[in-house]
Amino acid sequence: MSLTTENPPPRLAWYGDDFTGATDTLATAAQAGLRSLLFLGVPAERHLNQAGPLDAIGIAGAARAMDPQAMAEELETVGRFFASLRSPVVHYKCCSTFDSAPHVGNIGVAIRTLNRHINSAWVPIVGGQPNIGRYCCFSQLFAAAGTQGEVHRIDRHPTMCQHPVTPMTEADLRRHLQAQGLHRVAALHYPGYALSADAQDAALQRLLAQQPDAVLMDVSGPQDLPAVGRLIWRDARQATVLAVGSSGVVQALAAHWGNTEVASTLDMPRPADGPVFAFAGSLSPQTETQVAAASSYRKTPLDVRRLLCEPRHAADCAEAVLAGLDGGHHVLLHTQASARHADLDSLAVASATGDLVARIVGMRASQGRPLRRIGIAGGDTSSLAVQKLGIWGLSCQGVLAPGVTLSRAHSDHASLNGLELMLKGGQMGPPEVFERLVWGLRD
Repeated sequence: MSLTTENPPPRLAWYGDDFTGATDTLATAAQAGLRSLLFLGVPAERHLNQAGPLDAIGIAGAARAMDPQAMAEELETVGRFFASLRSPVVHYKCCSTFDSAPHVGNIGVAIRTLNRHINSAWVPIVGGQPNIGRYCCFSQLFAAAGTQGEVHRIDRHPTMCQHPVTPMTEADLRRHLQAQGLHRVAALHYPGYALSADAQDAALQRLLAQQPDAVLMDVSGPQDLPAVGRLIWRDARQATVLAVGSSGVVQALAAHWGNTEVASTLDMPRPADGPVFAFAGSLSPQTETQVAAASSYRKTPLDVRRLLCEPRHAADCAEAVLAGLDGGHHVLLHTQASARHADLDSLAVASATGDLVARIVGMRASQGRPLRRIGIAGGDTSSLAVQKLGIWGLSCQGVLAPGVTLSRAHSDHASLNGLELMLKGGQMGPPEVFERLVWGLRD
């Protein structure tokens, strides 16, 4: 798909601020019937050509863990590439819980950097994603604690209010975003979606006349998605619109287009072909429950403090994992939830664990016994590990649970091409998600 060919522009281009969230948007686009591929960086021309015609092009990034200067540098290149695509909608995919701060993952910086290239007439921010328990009502964000768990206001959420890097202490997303440099955030509240299309358009125009930095759009449930999607697509047909939010942005567009059913072209995930290696780096209570329920695995605990301080510890862990895999066992390497490490540099932890995951996968490949399926729980670790594997793209293989995608790797290395990966955030997935990674989903 050369940018100079006669291929029409893709309907959608998106950037995921971490890899796990980027794969959720990949699955959402595929479920909407869009030919979709997620690149692990701005793609080379040869990889675009290998991908063929696409309706949706994504870039997986790590802006969520970056300071403002690093974000601006990364997104400057992304913005230039997206401008060349001429897609009707450019989507900055942030976490569904909007965990971000002025000093890290700053959403205002992302909007300003991308909009220098997109020049969007207005910036919609979609505040909810109902299929994973995320709701925005009168600009207040609510989130379920785990799959089908109790819904909490985000500043009272048992995990997000004490996130180790970006604790959510403000539920009003307008105020949350104002602290990140979006000083004028207007809001469309969900009761207005029951009005006629003309009345909705008029309400939006009144807000836009005030020249806000962005317009926050409530999503109180799936019934709100078609109206949100219509308002975005209405203007995107005329000029590119920069939209911000979780995969709810794509769900809203699909609801407006009428593509609300899971596309039959997506395969039902099948049992793994050979031993599975999984790594759980998240310390969320949901991941702890999932590790406990992973009965099909040989479990190997990882002491993160030793990993950072003792060079030999990484080699010992790798040897233990490889021994289990060589014996035909599924192996789950996991950080110890009881051994909190709030005093350690979170980026250093993610980098070290990412190195370890890539080391294990690479060693199996070098031995001529490449793994065919792996899973990683933990956003920053997923991003850094996959970057180090030598993969250039991911397509959607299937969906293990809402918010949990099974992807297929595209690589110039034969041992990695076709590798199946589950990348998931710490709070995503049911207790049996690691079991599903092994056994797939039954018809």
